[in-house]
Amino acid sequence: MDETTAIYKAQQGDLAAFNQLVMAYQGTAYNVAYRVMGNSETAADACQDAFLKAYKSIKQYEGGSFKSWLFRIVTNTCYDHLRYKKRRPATSLDDMTDNPDEHNTHLVSDSEAPEDRVLRGELNDLIQLGINQLPEDQRLVLVLSDVQGMAYQEIAEIIDQPLGTVKSRLSRGRRRLRDFLLEQKELLPGQYRLNS
Repeated sequence: MDETTAIYKAQQGDLAAFNQLVMAYQGTAYNVAYRVMGNSETAADACQDAFLKAYKSIKQYEGGSFKSWLFRIVTNTCYDHLRYKKRRPATSLDDMTDNPDEHNTHLVSDSEAPEDRVLRGELNDLIQLGINQLPEDQRLVLVLSDVQGMAYQEIAEIIDQPLGTVKSRLSRGRRRLRDFLLEQKELLPGQYRLNS
């Protein structure tokens, strides 16, 4: 079934058709939510809420890019979760334990040396920490562009902002992330440090 047919059937109440749309976009939606939220559990919650909202409002979808429509819902849901978290801060019991997450976000390759895998993991964690430090609007644009590889126009549709706003937020976000990484240069693997 193609996307257009699945959307039409989902608008008629066909849950199986909507589930096909979920299957097509859930990986990318989770990746965006994870990078915006910075936590796997809250990202999963945000995605679940976003897909539920999309299902409830799919009859209002009037055409255009379904991906942009869906990712606008995902990003708005992430913002809602972040605002809620700021209003009602809480510490997760899972975050208080010394055990690392059971979910490993790093891909394991047999051709990669263990030391290189550890360095890549540390760099990934440091970059994610830097992304988490960005203001929400810059974080979202940076994730959509530099992590997900979306085009500027597509990002503009998702966040419902002009193209110039996307470009300026991305530029400011990249600059802040670069400055953050330079401040943490002792944590950067040697090949990523600037010679001073």
